[in-house]
Amino acid sequence: MYEIIIGSVSLSLLHALLPNHWLPMLALGRSQHWSQSSTEKLTLIAGLAHALSTILIGLLIGYIGNQAAARVETFTHLIAPAILIGMGVFFMWRHHRHHHFHFEAKGLDPKMPKGRLVFLLMTAMFFSPCLEIEAFFLAAGAYGWPLVFLIALLYLIISVAGMWTWVHWAYPRLLHLNWHRLEHNAGLITGAMLILTGILGWLLH
Repeated sequence: MYEIIIGSVSLSLLHALLPNHWLPMLALGRSQHWSQSSTEKLTLIAGLAHALSTILIGLLIGYIGNQAAARVETFTHLIAPAILIGMGVFFMWRHHRHHHFHFEAKGLDPKMPKGRLVFLLMTAMFFSPCLEIEAFFLAAGAYGWPLVFLIALLYLIISVAGMWTWVHWAYPRLLHLNWHRLEHNAGLITGAMLILTGILGWLLH
């Protein structure tokens, strides 16, 4: 169980670092000449929308894991770790195929009213959930709903707070830097985290 908590926290921290989770808000705020506080509020709204859709899917997947554990005795000890490892292999394969998630503020006309810009960005973030974390919801479901809700709460706090922190710190400093290398390697790091969590799940039971 502890390996699931540690793995989900590590992955949440990684995703909070990814520039495609916060750089669009920073770029939009700077291009619109919004104040730092306005840009940070936009980040909170977009981050909450992004986390909400991820958690909604996670709760459904957690339910599937919970039901599977109740019916299949080996699910918690064998099948759930195997799924984590399989997902890890998939994300590493996708990394080498260069199928990375890129969120950009495309289609957002700078002349749009501020309210519409915020709504469109929030909608885009809502429909771009983090699928990598869902494997942890599945594994957590095998241990029961308290662990599922804990994973959801940790993901929500770490993701949104991490995005806000980066925008707060980067607003006057880092817009000009090239963040592609971190984003490019995110799939590889994510895959390694999932595989390690799955292996620990086998070894600790």
